[in-house]
Amino acid sequence: MADKIAVLLGGTSAERDVSLNSGAAVLAGLREGGIDAHPVDPQEVDVAQLKAMGFQKVFIALHGRGGEDGTLQGMLELLGLPYTGSGVMASALSMDKLRSKLLWQGAGLPVAPWVALTRAEFEKGLSEEQKTRISALGLPLIVKPSREGSSVGMTKVVEENALQGALSLAFQHDDEILIEKWLCGPEFTVAIVGEEILPSIRIQPAGTFYDYEAKYLSDETQYFCPAGLEAPQEAALQSLVLQAWKALGCTGWGRIDVMLDSDGQFYLLEANTSPGMTSHSLVPMAARQAGMSFSQLVVRILELAD
Repeated sequence: MADKIAVLLGGTSAERDVSLNSGAAVLAGLREGGIDAHPVDPQEVDVAQLKAMGFQKVFIALHGRGGEDGTLQGMLELLGLPYTGSGVMASALSMDKLRSKLLWQGAGLPVAPWVALTRAEFEKGLSEEQKTRISALGLPLIVKPSREGSSVGMTKVVEENALQGALSLAFQHDDEILIEKWLCGPEFTVAIVGEEILPSIRIQPAGTFYDYEAKYLSDETQYFCPAGLEAPQEAALQSLVLQAWKALGCTGWGRIDVMLDSDGQFYLLEANTSPGMTSHSLVPMAARQAGMSFSQLVVRILELAD
């Protein structure tokens, strides 16, 4: 008898709507590939009962907290259910932008200069040292919660008097935030499936940066795959992404986002261990360029589950 597969979708994070779309697409793709797949929304079903419900494997199409931050992965480990994507530690590290950056920096990999702030520090009032360090980053700045995805709570700050509002918004989503130097160049993303590095994608949003609207709502965001890089640059980008992936301990499938700054240097932005799989999503786009249909992609990801 074929394995009964649970496709986890929806959930309770700020990215619930995106996950519902991802999960619906994954479900259709698996079924097209002949897989006995069933939708399961953790907001409505106790995932601790998945094994008792007869499921043999889990395809995680959840995004954000409770789905790609290691907590769900830990539960599935305890249940003895194989699941897609990275394990507990790599999922937790990848979801936490601050600790990802610290790890990459420790491994000698390039990341943009940043300042981290906690809610307690913000409410107490910034020290002169913190103000000096933030000022040294220059303008514009990007302010983001450490543990949110899909650009939720993120703001580009172009004037000093807008910083306070950006910090307040980010702290609505997390107790720890990042203030980063603005990188001027184009953004790239590189997907990995198993041992295969897929062709890179260059992202060109219509607005000033690749925010939630550009990712999921806008039809004006442009994506270029192949990305248009010269062969040595593409090789350098793929090498950097593979190093970043291995440093975090990621497995299965996922995506690393990178920025090319005006100095010609690639800088690591973040890792995504359960990327979007909607009509606007980037991993399916890269897979198509590599000759893989959406159904073949999701079946391959499922095959990698352990």
